[in-house]
Amino acid sequence: MPAGGRGPDHRRRRLLAAIAGAPWAAAAATDYARVTRRALEFPADHGAHPDYRIEWWYLTALLDTVGDGQPIGLQVTFFRLRTPIDPANPSRFAARQLVFAHAAIADPTRGALVHEERIEREGFGVDAATGETRIALDAWRFERRPSDGSYAARIAGRTLRIDLAARPTQPLLLQGDHGYSLKGDPADGAGASDYYSQPQLACDATVEVGDRRLRLAGRGWLDHEWSSALLPPGAAGWDWTGVNLDDGGALTAFRIRNPDGSTRASYASLRASGGEVETFGSEAVRFEPLQAWESPRTRGRYPIAQRVTVGSRQFETRPLMADQELDSRTASGAVYWEGASRVFEAGRQAGRGYLELTGYAGRAQA
Repeated sequence: MPAGGRGPDHRRRRLLAAIAGAPWAAAAATDYARVTRRALEFPADHGAHPDYRIEWWYLTALLDTVGDGQPIGLQVTFFRLRTPIDPANPSRFAARQLVFAHAAIADPTRGALVHEERIEREGFGVDAATGETRIALDAWRFERRPSDGSYAARIAGRTLRIDLAARPTQPLLLQGDHGYSLKGDPADGAGASDYYSQPQLACDATVEVGDRRLRLAGRGWLDHEWSSALLPPGAAGWDWTGVNLDDGGALTAFRIRNPDGSTRASYASLRASGGEVETFGSEAVRFEPLQAWESPRTRGRYPIAQRVTVGSRQFETRPLMADQELDSRTASGAVYWEGASRVFEAGRQAGRGYLELTGYAGRAQA
C-alpha cells in the first residue's frame, strides 16, 4: 500500500510516531522497573513482566523439510513494550503497552527472507498475559501449555502462515548468574536483564508461503528475556548466537559492541549433553568476523559468518543464505540480521542455530 494510504501499515506508523513523540516520554523513564539479582520463579516467570520496559519471547529453528530434507530457517518472536504513558491513565484506548511480533522464513530457494510483522496496543483482544506464556495479537498466537511445557505458535499473515509445535527435551537453561544476565558494568547493572533459554526443543511445523505448503521438523531454541534497558548507555548493538549442538549440548554466546565496533562485554554458556553448564566472562569469549554482507536496502554491513571462541573451543557460524535481514521500519522500526546458520567445530558440523546482529544499520534501540 502507498505511504499515504489508510491501511494497517499507516495505522502502525501513526501509533509509533505518537508514542515516540510524546512530550512526557523522557520524564516517565524513571518509572520502569529495574532488573536486580533474584531467583526466577516458575511458572510465573514464563509470563509477561509489564513493569519492565521491554520483553521478548524468541523462538528460532533451522529445520528440515519432511520428504526431501531441505533446510529451512524459521523465526517467531513476540515482543511486549511498556510505553511512557502513565499507567493510571483511565482511557481504554491509551497505549500503555504495545505487543508486536516478527515472523520469518529463510528459504535458500528464494534467497531472501519471507517475513511479516504485527504491532498493536494492548487491549481489545491484544494481550501478553502474566503468570504463563500466553500472547494474543490479532490472529497471531504464542502460548505455553502448563501440562507438558510445550509451546504452540500460530502466525496468520497475508503471505506467510505458520503452525508450530515445540516440545522441551531438556530443563530450562538460566543464563548468566542463575538468570541474571549482565550486559555492562557490574557495579551499576546497567543493561542487565532476566534471561532464560530453552534449547533443544523438538519442533514440528507447517508453513504456507503463497501457494507452497511445507512440513518441517527438527530442533529449535527459545529465549525469554526482559529488562528496562535494551543496551547499556552508549552501546551500539550486539552479536548473539544460540546453537543446538549435534551431541545434545547447547551453546549461547553474545557480545555488546561499542560504536567503534570494539567489544564492551561478552558472555557465553556451554551446556554439555549431560546437563552440566559452564559459563564464561568477557576474558574468555571472542567474536571474529569471517564474511561480510551489505544490505541493498539499508546499506547495513553485517558480519554474517563469525568465529566464536569460548574458552579453549572455537566454533564457526556459516549462514544458510546471505540475505537474512529483517527490515521492519514500517512497523516496530527495528532493522537487524537474523540468520539461520550451520555451526562448525574443528572443520566438522557441530550444530545448528541462529546468529543475530543488531546495530549494523543504525544503533539498536527500543
